[in-house]
Amino acid sequence: MSALPKPEEKAREVRQMFDRIAPGYDRLNRVMTGRMDQRWRRDLVRRMGIGPVDRVLDLACGTGDFAEIAREAGASVVGLDFARQMLLGALRRRIDGVAFVQGDALHLPFADGSMTAAVSGFALRNFVAIPPVLAELARVLAPGGRIGLLEVDRPRNTLVRAGHGVYFNHAVPFVGGLLSRDRSAYRYLPQSAIYLPGEREFVEMLVANGFHRVQKRSPMFGAIQSVTAVRR
Repeated sequence: MSALPKPEEKAREVRQMFDRIAPGYDRLNRVMTGRMDQRWRRDLVRRMGIGPVDRVLDLACGTGDFAEIAREAGASVVGLDFARQMLLGALRRRIDGVAFVQGDALHLPFADGSMTAAVSGFALRNFVAIPPVLAELARVLAPGGRIGLLEVDRPRNTLVRAGHGVYFNHAVPFVGGLLSRDRSAYRYLPQSAIYLPGEREFVEMLVANGFHRVQKRSPMFGAIQSVTAVRR
């Protein structure tokens, strides 16, 4: 049975879902990935060369994982999310020097060219549409600004893909639903991968919206994609 919302209801339903699962979201992420999710974030921040001179946007920041790591690298950081409960979780972390804002990725409340870098973790498939979000990121980034995006992916190796399919499509909904007591949310999360474009299409989206020097790494045997690009 599909857990995917109707297109016209996606924004509202996804926001409500993340508000519901916010209290246990970090704990479940660590369980589901064996804490590898933090390693992927740190590696991406390092690859982007984020440091004290940067103004970083953590888009769809959730409870602030990326924001905290970018701040540890010395950057000034603002995290944006549309789910209020996620932002309250981020605020409870009391990350010095990070501002958190509730807002819409399709209408970022930041001036043109005001950021030098932007990161986002496992959020692309939750947006109503990806190209307008990329266009907004290009708008708020200064020329030469960098983006770093983490998302799920489909392994290319046949055996790995089969094993990953069992884990991602069956174990994740079962364990996530059991621990969170929100089975619908953890049915949606694996199924939402259908919203993701293929590799070539995604590169074309990035280029069409003002980015170049697109690079992709594939940790976890290709089950994760770690993409960087630079604003022209």
